[in-house]
Amino acid sequence: MIPQEIIRRKRDGKELSRDEISAFIRAMTANEISEGQVAAFAMATFFRGMTRDETVALTLAMRDSGDVLSWKGVSKPIADKHSTGGVGDNVSLMLAPIVAACGLAVPMISGRGLGHTGGTLDKLAAIPGYDVAPREDLFRKVVSQAGCAIIAPTSDVAPADKRLYAIRDVTATVDSLPLITASILSKKLAAGLQTLVLDVKFGNGAFMETLEEAEALALSMVEVANGAGVRTSALLTDMNEPLADAAGNALEIIHCLEFLKGKKAGTRIETVTLAFAAEMLLQSSLVDTVEQGLEKARTALTSGRALEVFARMVHGLGGPADFASRPDDYLFRAPFIAPVPALETGYLVACDTRALGMAVVELGGGRRRASDEIDPRVGFDRILPLGTKVEKGQPIAFVHAPDQGTAANVAASVSRLYQVGDKAQPERALILKKIG
Repeated sequence: MIPQEIIRRKRDGKELSRDEISAFIRAMTANEISEGQVAAFAMATFFRGMTRDETVALTLAMRDSGDVLSWKGVSKPIADKHSTGGVGDNVSLMLAPIVAACGLAVPMISGRGLGHTGGTLDKLAAIPGYDVAPREDLFRKVVSQAGCAIIAPTSDVAPADKRLYAIRDVTATVDSLPLITASILSKKLAAGLQTLVLDVKFGNGAFMETLEEAEALALSMVEVANGAGVRTSALLTDMNEPLADAAGNALEIIHCLEFLKGKKAGTRIETVTLAFAAEMLLQSSLVDTVEQGLEKARTALTSGRALEVFARMVHGLGGPADFASRPDDYLFRAPFIAPVPALETGYLVACDTRALGMAVVELGGGRRRASDEIDPRVGFDRILPLGTKVEKGQPIAFVHAPDQGTAANVAASVSRLYQVGDKAQPERALILKKIG
């Protein structure tokens, strides 16, 4: 394999063979080719793109660059879900125990916060003792006994992605559809999945702002994952306002527990969570229709079985045995809480969702640099949904901050992120389309 020949062929718009792509990724993982050559490959791919078959080959080569889990001996269907990220998006925390209570095994490999979006691992790290990077044998044990486990990818999972992504990050080649697809799916497929459901978000709080961009990414990932042998579908979901009524690590854990205790019935996030649960159950052939899936998932939630699964997962991964029943004894709370007042009387009609996510980062609840420590206490809760009628000065959310000055400053800035109108806007659909 001569790397410059592969780069030249891709530069010239030729379709690479599976063997060429596999050889290049193997050499890249083994550090047998230079950063300059990897960067040239990424740039050629950025401009020339890849066919479906090329992207499948790239995804599988990156998946196979490290460990691929096998779940032989586990009789349950192996399933997972991936979200492209948003603000107040803690769906995975509730979804995994709900579908596990319905009979799925969910080995969920998740990530930390990225930019304005919160990370599932950062939220779970707010729980004292919870091990987001357990040994493989413990990971397997918790999946087997609790039904689900949410952890970080190990250094042995898709190491090719780590090198390629680091180079993409500094060469302006992150925004390449085939490279994004292979990066996401190589890590997910390394978990040994049989089925996968994708939450591809669009709107002013998502990485893909337009429905068209989100649909293109969803189509790419669905085609490639199915081409790689994993039954996959995607739902396109709205992210033009926070999904939950909380944004921030410990606050979203509290929201998760309230959800699993049935205190968030009728909310936007309940609609989305149960829709993904139904889709996962349908994909895994545990139900015959979406309606049956919704009924099964709702029963797992209302019966308390999903909460029990969450509690077993937390304890199995090192958290307190009574965490689900006594979270206030374990979660740190911010010392200052201040209301975010509405600036006018009227209806909440729009929100700068990305800026709200960045406000969590500004409070210390996210990272400006990879080395930053996160303050799990900070964020927002009791966030009112768009369409709510408010009076001037009425709280539209509450900011949790490390000090009084920060609380006051952030509250004032977040007030300006909301647009108030004379009448409510038509309610937007939460789930716009299914692909696959």
